[in-house]
Amino acid sequence: MAKKQFKRILRILFIMVSIGSLYFVPWILVKAWILPLPDSVQEQVDEAIGYGFDGMIVYVDQGGKQPAFYTGGWKDRENKISADPKSLFKIASISKLYVAVAITRLAKDNHLSLEDTLADYFPELVARIENAERITLRSMVQHRSGIPNFTDNPKYWENEQENGKKALEFALDLPASFEPDEGYEYSNTNYLLLRQIIEKVMGYSHERYIKEEILVPLGLKNTFFSLKEVNLNDVMSGYYVGIDKDFKTNENGMLATAEDVGIFLRALNDGSVFKDGEQEIYSSLYEYEHGGLVPGYQSLAEYHEDIDTVVVQFINTTDFEGYEWNLSEIVINRIVKILRNKKNG
Repeated sequence: MAKKQFKRILRILFIMVSIGSLYFVPWILVKAWILPLPDSVQEQVDEAIGYGFDGMIVYVDQGGKQPAFYTGGWKDRENKISADPKSLFKIASISKLYVAVAITRLAKDNHLSLEDTLADYFPELVARIENAERITLRSMVQHRSGIPNFTDNPKYWENEQENGKKALEFALDLPASFEPDEGYEYSNTNYLLLRQIIEKVMGYSHERYIKEEILVPLGLKNTFFSLKEVNLNDVMSGYYVGIDKDFKTNENGMLATAEDVGIFLRALNDGSVFKDGEQEIYSSLYEYEHGGLVPGYQSLAEYHEDIDTVVVQFINTTDFEGYEWNLSEIVINRIVKILRNKKNG
């Protein structure tokens, strides 16, 4: 009898735990994933706005067709200004693609070697970044250096705008994440240092080099490196869940329109951004698509070879502790499925 009661209690406990665990299921992600696929990209954008995103811009470039733009929600929530496809947006880590192309060109032109080490350019960092004598530029481009990521340091976020001016300090004097080329860890510190190496090699700013070598040849007139270069009214507002603030005035690096990012991504993937011999180098180095995330702004830029299509998605709502990034990935995947169905239908 006692044995039966024990089993009954266990069964009740199991049911209670199972029901309780449902509380922690991210139902918004489940809903976004299982809902029937809309017929159009615009319907998918409208659906995404319903999940709580403030504003959204989607750029679609299908080979052989004119690029298309889709928007939803707000460019400026407070002033009730609708999302504008021509708005400038903080592209964050998508900028790494431009830096990787720049490093590729400098390597091809023998201004540097991918086998050069961090210590070759910054001997003063030998005592402050573990393995500096063995970390190559190649491993830095590929996030295989083991250099700690400064944005993973909690102290950095205590005053992100001020600390951004001395970001490297938040990666110094810390143990390496792993031995060079013995692992992978995405680290913004790698690209902070690579930008500085471009400047050491060329004797002028990395912004000037990227502009002259990449932006101007591609005709990208709506890509910038700082808020100081633009009219703030042209920038899409940025919001963080639970914070009543517009993050537009924060300085977070490169800004661009969705169209400019799309043109660059097309050129990266069809090879037209490269000079002779560069694409072979780049293909051994880095990625052909990327995402970006800073407070108030998340972006995804993808190329899908099977349908010869570039998709750029900008969303001006973030929550580093929530599901907004996962939700944005689900949304762009659904957009690609819609485009694929139309292409193959």
